[in-house]
Amino acid sequence: MWAVAVGLVDRAVYSWIEDECSRSTVKNTLAILVRVLEQAVRDGVVDRNVARVTGWQREYQRAEDELDDPRTLALPSWESLTTLADALIARSHGQFTGWGHIVTFAACTAARIGEVSGVRAGDIDRATWTWTVRRQTTPGPGGLIDKGTKGKRARKVPIIEEVRPMLIERLDSAPGPDARLFTGPRGGRISTAVLRDATHWDEVVTALGYEHLRRHDLRHTGLTWLADAGVKVHVLRKIAGHGSLTTTQRYLHPDQRSIDEAGDALSAHLKAPRSLNHPRLAAV
Repeated sequence: MWAVAVGLVDRAVYSWIEDECSRSTVKNTLAILVRVLEQAVRDGVVDRNVARVTGWQREYQRAEDELDDPRTLALPSWESLTTLADALIARSHGQFTGWGHIVTFAACTAARIGEVSGVRAGDIDRATWTWTVRRQTTPGPGGLIDKGTKGKRARKVPIIEEVRPMLIERLDSAPGPDARLFTGPRGGRISTAVLRDATHWDEVVTALGYEHLRRHDLRHTGLTWLADAGVKVHVLRKIAGHGSLTTTQRYLHPDQRSIDEAGDALSAHLKAPRSLNHPRLAAV
């Protein structure tokens, strides 16, 4: 039983890092687990403290370093995304199509796996094809608050044409507005760890040549594609739910044509005739 617990703690820590939990959150949560299990060791209930996870600080630093250039973590094309989704389905038990659906929807909406897993039928506006990513602030079953946004900001995101047929199928079969649209084969909620284990994620991405790819990188993929599509940075920030514009700007990558057009625009501005009332610099 405790051998399983070792894996559970390890997976939990890395899931927190992927979900962008702060370093202090990870540290303080582990500290509580360590103290509880230390007492269990002293009482002879367990042989060792399985909450003493090592190496997570290095993993956290690596995640922070990668976020300095999140574009490098994105999938290159729509074809690569569909290939990944199909490969994950093929490796899963019973070839459950829901694994591919959640991966595709996460990438195309630049959302976190936890957010996609929390989306309900009532959150989708079929008139405008937008998804309202909400924060649940009222207790649900069992008195727990189920935050679909992992504590992040509520926001609206567009739903592109490529994923609408799949979404329509799920909406039409949903029993009500509170029904979850993406669940596991047994109806359970999907986490990053569940998705990894059920689809043999690490083996699949390695075989496809994307050894670096993590579940959270699907969000980097969507934001990179939106930036390359020319979405203005202030709009991209709202879609992403970023608190800082600096974070959003990391996804921008002006190509040579954009740079040339910027130079031409400045030249045209300087050559344009000025009115006599235009402010002028004066020597002091």
